[in-house]
Amino acid sequence: MYALVKRIVDLVVAAVALIVLLPLLLPIMNILKLTGEREVFYTQERIGLKNKRFGILKFVTMMKNSPNMGTRSITMPNDPRVLPIGRFLRKTKINELPQIFNVLSGEMSIVGPRPLVQETFEAYSADIQDKIYNCKPGLTGIGSILFRDEESLFKKTSLEPAAFYRECISPYKGALELWYQEHRSILTDFKIMFLTAWVILFPKSQLVHRLFPELPKPNAELVAARAE
Repeated sequence: MYALVKRIVDLVVAAVALIVLLPLLLPIMNILKLTGEREVFYTQERIGLKNKRFGILKFVTMMKNSPNMGTRSITMPNDPRVLPIGRFLRKTKINELPQIFNVLSGEMSIVGPRPLVQETFEAYSADIQDKIYNCKPGLTGIGSILFRDEESLFKKTSLEPAAFYRECISPYKGALELWYQEHRSILTDFKIMFLTAWVILFPKSQLVHRLFPELPKPNAELVAARAE
């Protein structure tokens, strides 16, 4: 029953969002077509349900050859690979909105673990890799909310970016997504959808910890990075 209700919610929310956001999406598409590398969308292979690959759709925010440049799949603060309008799209998460079509097609859900590229997926332990995509990946999720400032964390640690991601960010993200699977319900999904909008408006808010007081605790390195 949960799966059926969740799919209905996905279709209704995605369809309404597409209609409401169309006046925003069309100008962005035109701006992207006239600036940067004149590309609007790009499709990237991600890990999906039951670890099957699918093509995630996004607005272009970075140079075409970004995956083979610099820190590869890790985006740093003030990353030179990010296009000027891309910074705005990434900060507001507007770049993720084309994934509404992934939701409508059934490849994704509104709420679920964020679908990762192979390189960052492999940073998870084998146990997490086996479990994390037992549900569909989501447009948003508990990890997306708590790591909305992920790029800024890299400049607050002495660790090399790949090591910081592998040793600190990835284990905690994995714990959060397994927590979601244990607690998923329509009510949990609606809370996460509300929090996704809330933290865009109030990025410093800690409301997530009041709505979900039983969330896993971050490791010491992450606590230190957020405190700086």
